Amino acid sequence: MQDILSMVARLKRPALLIRAARHGVDEYSRERHLRRVLKTEATLSPGEALMQILLAEAEIDESRRTAAVGYSAAAHVDLLIAMMAEARLLRGLSA
Repeated sequence: MQDILSMVARLKRPALLIRAARHGVDEYSRERHLRRVLKTEATLSPGEALMQILLAEAEIDESRRTAAVGYSAAAHVDLLIAMMAEARLLRGLSA
């Protein structure tokens, strides 16, 4: 679990995206949001969810970096919110 949390801690993203995500993390509802951002009905452990979120976020970040036409800042912030919330949950479980 620490490896996953270390990966999250090492991410470097634009400050504006991070600030926007921090505003949304307290409103995160795992039941509603996780299903939407990962497009799955499966119930995942926080570690599994975080790994999937990291993969999806890496893809959307690549779209941002290459200025791809389909890039959505709102979708990126949604993934960052889910990432922050799931990391918080995982840290709580490992404490």
